[in-house]
Amino acid sequence: MIRHVKTWLVLVTLAGLSCGCGGKAITKSTHVDPNARPVIKDATKEELLADYNQIARNLKTVNATVELKPTAGSKYSGVIDEYHEVKAFLLASREAEIRVIGQAPVVGTTVFDMASDGDTFSVSIPSKHKFLVGQVAVERMSGKPIENLRPQHLLDALLWPEVRKEESVLFEEFNDENARYYVLTVLRGGYQTEILRKIWFDRADLQVARLEAFGPKGVLLSDVRLSDWEPLAAAASPSASPAPAAPDAVNSFARAIQINRPHDDYTLNLQVAKITVNEDIPAERFRLEQPAGSELVHVGDATEKKQP
Repeated sequence: MIRHVKTWLVLVTLAGLSCGCGGKAITKSTHVDPNARPVIKDATKEELLADYNQIARNLKTVNATVELKPTAGSKYSGVIDEYHEVKAFLLASREAEIRVIGQAPVVGTTVFDMASDGDTFSVSIPSKHKFLVGQVAVERMSGKPIENLRPQHLLDALLWPEVRKEESVLFEEFNDENARYYVLTVLRGGYQTEILRKIWFDRADLQVARLEAFGPKGVLLSDVRLSDWEPLAAAASPSASPAPAAPDAVNSFARAIQINRPHDDYTLNLQVAKITVNEDIPAERFRLEQPAGSELVHVGDATEKKQP
């Protein structure tokens, strides 16, 4: 009896809302022009995984000219330092190698030169006559957040790990006032299941819009946002009609990339001006030797060992 009474009350309430005063419940209607309505595309979990893995599997090397703008600190750490934008030449290889040379605008002098082979990293700072070396796996926070920037962080944002068949993947929708997304959540197995990474797809074009990487206990290591996806220029061909792209080719690349490292306390914005992918890059171009007369600093050592 009580349940029937409650149901009756709900129906009466809904009827009252629909009638309103004078039979008009709607206070305002806004008609959106059909041309202004956002495009929402549909896809399955399997389709999105295939699109992501096509890029992760087939993107082998990157040779790019970019504009870099670092921001160190945050409102949580109390100080925000914005640095000048620098032009940088970036080489990255799937073999866990990366080299980034930053130059000051106009004058073109080298601001920094950094490289990593996946195990160790090195950074040359000519203005300070310092040459920093250390282990990629060692995470020692610096009092100056900009010194936490590592070449490996850029490599991880550009060349993604493939989602393996044996990995568990969750699939969901996410909507906010600005856009709608599909989200793939890749899980880390073992003794306790944890989030390994999240892959966000913008439903306006089904391109990857965001990549989140997590460490143990749910620590957010990296939050990479990608936008302005554009087709890659086809290589010049002497023939009048170029051959169609291979089905496993990488056909587009994000021109705007933001790397946020919350625990390293810095954000790096990249604007890609020019890019070539999957070309052969000689191994010597990734080598960074200590400049003569520079101070060698072992980053991560308890005493920050220095060698004259």
